[in-house]
Amino acid sequence: MKLLNFSCVFFTVCVSFIGNAQSKKDAATAKDSSFNYVVEQFADIRVLRYQISGWDKLTLKEKELVYFLTQAGNCGRDIMWDQHYKYNLKIRKALEKIYTTYKGDKTKTDWKNFEVYLKRVWFSNGIHHHYASDKIKPAFSKEYLNGLLKATKTSLDAKIVDILFNDVDAKKVNLDESKGLLAGSAINFYDKGIEVKEVEDFYSKMKSPDAAKPYSYGLNSKLVRNSKGQLEEKIWKSGGMYGAAIDKITYWLEKAKGVAENKKQADALALLIDFYKTGSLKTWDDYNIAWLQATEGNIDYINGFIEVYNDPLGYRGSYEGVVQIKDFDMSAKMEVVSKNAQWFEDNSPLKPEHKKDTVVGVSYKTVVVAGESGDSSPSTPIGVNLPNADWIRAEYGSKSVSLGNIIDAYAKSAGKGKLLEFANDSEEIALAQKYGEIGDKLHTALHEVVGHASGKINAGVGTPKETLKSYASTLEEGRADLVGLYYLYNPKLQELGLVDDWKKVGMEAYDSYIRNGQMTQLVRLELGANIEEAHMRNRQWVSGWVFEKGQRDNVIEKLTRNGKTYYNITNYEKLHELFGELLREVQRIKSEGDFNAGKNLVENYGVKVDQKLHAEVLERNKQFTNAPYNGFVNPVLVPQMDKEGNITNIIVKQPKSFAEQMLQYSKEYSFLPSEN
Repeated sequence: MKLLNFSCVFFTVCVSFIGNAQSKKDAATAKDSSFNYVVEQFADIRVLRYQISGWDKLTLKEKELVYFLTQAGNCGRDIMWDQHYKYNLKIRKALEKIYTTYKGDKTKTDWKNFEVYLKRVWFSNGIHHHYASDKIKPAFSKEYLNGLLKATKTSLDAKIVDILFNDVDAKKVNLDESKGLLAGSAINFYDKGIEVKEVEDFYSKMKSPDAAKPYSYGLNSKLVRNSKGQLEEKIWKSGGMYGAAIDKITYWLEKAKGVAENKKQADALALLIDFYKTGSLKTWDDYNIAWLQATEGNIDYINGFIEVYNDPLGYRGSYEGVVQIKDFDMSAKMEVVSKNAQWFEDNSPLKPEHKKDTVVGVSYKTVVVAGESGDSSPSTPIGVNLPNADWIRAEYGSKSVSLGNIIDAYAKSAGKGKLLEFANDSEEIALAQKYGEIGDKLHTALHEVVGHASGKINAGVGTPKETLKSYASTLEEGRADLVGLYYLYNPKLQELGLVDDWKKVGMEAYDSYIRNGQMTQLVRLELGANIEEAHMRNRQWVSGWVFEKGQRDNVIEKLTRNGKTYYNITNYEKLHELFGELLREVQRIKSEGDFNAGKNLVENYGVKVDQKLHAEVLERNKQFTNAPYNGFVNPVLVPQMDKEGNITNIIVKQPKSFAEQMLQYSKEYSFLPSEN
């Protein structure tokens, strides 16, 4: 599971965790004051840079390991593009040829709009918005594009050109059942015409050898209809679909295995390589267990078909890669949370039968990212908790990481002002300014370490993708958020030495969550739109439910002053109880596989938007120049070689521009045909 960043919307994002680290933060800020974090801003996007702190302290072998793993990640880049939409690679190649070869007038508005469109497509790994899922609308005409194609002798099917401007395949991931979860989704995971019932029937016939350890069926395949009209999987593996790119991934993973820090790390890499070569889901489970147990060493990574948010049915995993270096100082501080995971489980408001008797193997580290790819780039999470299989998490535990240098880059590039505009009063502002950083970081930790690791599914109940279907992702993210919210207002945090005033930290966290869930996250939507993205949905249904249920006791006031809306929490203790009540119900839904209750919760509170309030929020937000979405270029790792071709050192360079990196990636990591 990922925790996405909501810079300038919810997270104030922070550099430090414990208050007494302030001097370290000041020193780091002074040291990095010359670093230019902002690359550029266009449309609703701001592109940033991040630094790999501590790079020079790594041994040559560690640097080689990082380099090989980042190369492996980059080699799968085009898999993500093709997964997002079947014509994406054709479109990208055509747009890039125009961009690099056009000799005409580049001062005209149409050309400037073409450049912005291409950058938006690059950022989203395709023609659909990376977050909202809607097809990106060009701000130039079809006639202008056809003129560019002709001027640069670039070919692109007329049908595909039309798609860029019409309403065909308008939504990458559609979660509105009335439009058809598959029929309304452009994601390239299913052949057109396949019905939801057919998919469910297809996978219902697949039985794992051990029902208590179900395979992640569908995770690494596309479901197609063969010449006989029957459904079959096209497996993503060497020799199968995406095989050309996967062979490059395994080439670099083999090199990484050769410089692994220890045997457990090497053994895990060997299993990952075997998974890519065979497509075996049994091997995928074996790999995840081995990866979980490889906890020694300074380098770790994420690689594979992992998150299922892009599949409206929750089966298929998007390709991604993250390479990370342990941040020893911050990880030691965060370890306090993971060591007390059992206490949090024992003292949660869940029904006794839904609690885990033993929470095992929860590890939490703050890491320094050295490279990201696929589903994690350019738009990146700030926290990750894996693996996703519930039975593995229950039996072997999980790894949680906070991407420290990504959070650091957000903090150092952030603007100010939205808090003053949307906060209710001076007390709320003062709490946010003093406790916002630590509250955000603690919520991340509690969400990832305690939230995703908590609770258990009743015996005989299927996996959430089977029982909760298209609502599984948003219910899981909301459940983890609720765990964090419940414990953010708890004296245990102060007892553990994590905060100096638990009540004020909790008050600030509740203020910011309600403010964002009910109002400020709406700046990411176009007026009139419903909420589709899983995390946005969960923040609205969580905040909307407690707002409604608290009306009898006036727990949260909705106020209007000078035509502006504000939310004011009047009773934090009661709100804490409501968060606990909702958490207990959401865990029951997951534990019992109660689809109807889960659907009603999401549909009644998480989808529809108050259009009057939305219009107001958009109008109030116009004064702020920072884009609502942020992402990153990756540092470039450049090997230095001796005369014999041996690596003697690896240096870090920063790309000069977003376009430079995107074109470099297309040149160096394009291994797939235009249509797969």
